[in-house]
Amino acid sequence: MRQTLLERTRMSRICRMVLAASLGSVILLVLYFQSTFQPVTRRNPFSSSACCPKGSRTALQELYSPSQVELVSAAELHQARRDQIGETCRVHGSPSRRRRVLTPSDLKHLVVDEEHELIYCYVPKVACTNWKRMMMVLSGRGKYTDPMQIPSNEAHVSSNLKMLSQYNIAEINHRLKSYLKFLFVREPFERLVSAYRNKFTLRYNTSFHKRYGTRIVRRYRKNATAEALQTGADVKFCEFAEYLTDPVTQQEAPLNEHWQTVYSLCHPCHIHYDLVGKYETLEDDSNYLLKLAGVADWLRFPTYTKSTRTTDQMTAMFFQNISAQHQAQLYQLYKLDFLMFNYSTPGYLKWR
Repeated sequence: MRQTLLERTRMSRICRMVLAASLGSVILLVLYFQSTFQPVTRRNPFSSSACCPKGSRTALQELYSPSQVELVSAAELHQARRDQIGETCRVHGSPSRRRRVLTPSDLKHLVVDEEHELIYCYVPKVACTNWKRMMMVLSGRGKYTDPMQIPSNEAHVSSNLKMLSQYNIAEINHRLKSYLKFLFVREPFERLVSAYRNKFTLRYNTSFHKRYGTRIVRRYRKNATAEALQTGADVKFCEFAEYLTDPVTQQEAPLNEHWQTVYSLCHPCHIHYDLVGKYETLEDDSNYLLKLAGVADWLRFPTYTKSTRTTDQMTAMFFQNISAQHQAQLYQLYKLDFLMFNYSTPGYLKWR
């Protein structure tokens, strides 16, 4: 059937919009994937009768319809995690929030691996350096073979990774519908303390000291020394907590990605994540994903041996010097992350 004038006009308008996006204009993307994807217990689009020939199953197919018996229990675990996210979004998300319009900037944390049809939303302080290395190996077509041979600073160079925000609208929608989407999460306060320790207690992070430390010292420290005001290199955790809970901070700009909520970074109420890995079971969840992608015979997630990692006990110690009011405010800030990813309220909080 020939296109009507109206249809041709619409197509022309869409083409102009896509061209504008490549020139830096903002395009709004209406993504209703929470309603598009139903849990596997209610709908299984990847049955064994799928058209694809044996041996060419995608990671997404393998997740929802495991061909190996040993993968069934893991599939059930991740179904439960998806259900937890869905229920949290249903209970705590307003109708306007569920039907929110996303922009390309909302997708800047989503890394694409075309070779294995994977999309990874990276969350700083949740093994994101190693997972970026893994994505470079997976999508590098043989350029990289050992993730730990990739320098950490190279893993964070944006041009070394393909981001979902670089595609046009049709390409974005296609990949969100047909690729396996995953992220890794961590107990929110443990992640917060880890970010503080890394960005404010290490001498080499002078850029963070200058950008955030000087501002925090100026606002929240009485009788600050001239050196502290100039360098911002000795921010205390209680000052950092006051900064995060200050309404002025929320009004100025979005929080830095290292302490921004996972909810805000990855938009799990708008983008349906197929696999949610946890920092607490990092290696198991990572290697399960590699099995789904069909690469486990030659690629393993790096063993985590860092002895200085932030623990629950260490986090409790940092929170001892935080007032009950600020503890309660911090919990409200990260509440959706606690609920969505099934982390219990910490027992060390004073206001409980």
